[in-house]
Amino acid sequence: MCLLLGAAGVGKTLLVKRLQNLSAHDGKGDLGDPPPTRPTVGTNLTNIVVQKKITIRELGGCMSPIWPSYYGNCHALLFVLDASDPTQLSVSCSQLLGLLSAEQLAEASVLILFNKIDLPCYVSVEELKSLMRLPDIIACAKQNITTAEISARKGTGLAGVLRWLQGTHRASC
Repeated sequence: MCLLLGAAGVGKTLLVKRLQNLSAHDGKGDLGDPPPTRPTVGTNLTNIVVQKKITIRELGGCMSPIWPSYYGNCHALLFVLDASDPTQLSVSCSQLLGLLSAEQLAEASVLILFNKIDLPCYVSVEELKSLMRLPDIIACAKQNITTAEISARKGTGLAGVLRWLQGTHRASC
């Protein structure tokens, strides 16, 4: 099981819809216009096939107080941040620290996704990493952590997310 987490409004639903579409076309082709999305209230389960079926459980950002009840059987974690909204950075950083300190997630592989890099107001990922002190966080974490810049709206970087999911799925099965 892969969990898809992040604060409200960071683009989790669009990301999972785009990944599902991309996996259906073997990671190639035009994604077309972004599908409509609505804020997730509760949880969404989505299956993505990348050589094998991977189930992604997306949890709404407003559900963060009960995220821990979903940590069991989690082998991979996609954590999404909004690179265009530095005001949300402290909330996202706090959520990330909570996830990384959870004993049930100690063995999970983590991919931190800096989303919305297509927007003109996005903050550079290097600046965000510095503000979050991400190198220090990664150095102290038990998990294997990778980072990536993406645009769920444009599709930038999503093929790399599929490759990461494929690699972590193979390692965890």
